Amino acid sequence: MTLDDLKRLDPKDIANWPAPVQLTSLALLIITVILIGYFSLLSGERDILEQGRVKEGELKEAFKDKKTKAINLDAYRQQLAEIQESFGALLKQLPSKAEMETLITEINQSGVGRGLQFELFKPTPSEKKTAEFAERPIDLKINGSYHDLAAFASDIAQLSRIVTLSDMQITAALPGAKEGAGMLGMQAVARTYRALDAEEAVEIRKAEADAKKKIK
Repeated sequence: MTLDDLKRLDPKDIANWPAPVQLTSLALLIITVILIGYFSLLSGERDILEQGRVKEGELKEAFKDKKTKAINLDAYRQQLAEIQESFGALLKQLPSKAEMETLITEINQSGVGRGLQFELFKPTPSEKKTAEFAERPIDLKINGSYHDLAAFASDIAQLSRIVTLSDMQITAALPGAKEGAGMLGMQAVARTYRALDAEEAVEIRKAEADAKKKIK
């Protein structure tokens, strides 16, 4: 059968087509249906398979990470014990509530002993409490020589209790300062810390637990 014969075939009269043409058309139809079914039905399965492979890779990485942690578990426990011991030692350096006023006086005396002029020495009335300690800032404005200001900062660092100086600004002597060559003004915040008493610690932990429950 020639190409012209194929062109003359009537699509509406398939029953009268020659048998070879009918069989060939039927085979092409079956192949087309199979291909359409394959791409339409299995494409979704291929996506699921690819997602499964990605998930498998993630699980393998998670397994390796957990395996590494399990192997080093004893070392982690040792590090945790050392951290807790160090933290406990730091907490012992914090004054109690009754000792805070003495510490504040020591900070003031450190400046007076260096011949510094206090323009402001103002402990904040309220404390910022965490589960472990309470922080109380003291606003400072001090005038003195560079050497005396540096010595004051060194004295604060060497106190038996933990005190930090932050937000420091060194400028020309503040208004009202005593006259003198090389006089500077220092503004800073001295942060003092104290250990919580038993009742305060219980209240803080209870408040944190209640806050977590509300979030959930």
